[in-house]
Amino acid sequence: MSLAIFDLDNTLIGGDSDFLWGEFLGEEGVVDANAYREKNEYFYQQYDLGVLDIYAWLEFCLEPLSRYSMKELQEFHHRFMIQKIEPIMLDKAQNCIDRHKERGDTALVITATNSFVTAPIVKKYGINQLLATEPEIKAGRYTGGVSGIPCFQAGKIDKLLPWLQKNGESLTGSTFYSDSHNDLPLLGLVDNPVAVNADKILTKIAQKKGWDILNWR
Repeated sequence: MSLAIFDLDNTLIGGDSDFLWGEFLGEEGVVDANAYREKNEYFYQQYDLGVLDIYAWLEFCLEPLSRYSMKELQEFHHRFMIQKIEPIMLDKAQNCIDRHKERGDTALVITATNSFVTAPIVKKYGINQLLATEPEIKAGRYTGGVSGIPCFQAGKIDKLLPWLQKNGESLTGSTFYSDSHNDLPLLGLVDNPVAVNADKILTKIAQKKGWDILNWR
């Protein structure tokens, strides 16, 4: 029994859930579709280049959560899952998750995208453990701020190490599946790093280091 860690966006799903959430909000009229898309695309490009200002991005993407009650947001998310996420869930990803669980491994998703967007997606895959960027909540509503350390780049390790101690888990025999060079800090820490649907930078590094390279799309 060991730990099977999965990135979410462009790894378990064939797209980026946070980017798609922004598209969905524009289509619903929650935000100005054109203005939001332009900024959404800017941040996505910065992420792809590995130079994302994580706090600027979080200020942008968490603000819309502060406008609505939890009940309203849950109704939005239900439609979001049907329209944007379920069509891009990947059978090969589900098969991999199932194989790990059959072996008795602990499955964990670790993602920079906030837990409001990601928790229902992770649950849909049958995974109960999630480490994500946490939106701040006060008086039963999202504030638009972030709580604690963003779960991004080395921040994924900062989130993971206390979780390991709390849950009696270790990285012995661990596997991490990711598409992005932004995850190189954690990929370098596990015993079995796996590049899945990998970007160009990660593909080159994985080839050089002899890591497994998979395509789940």
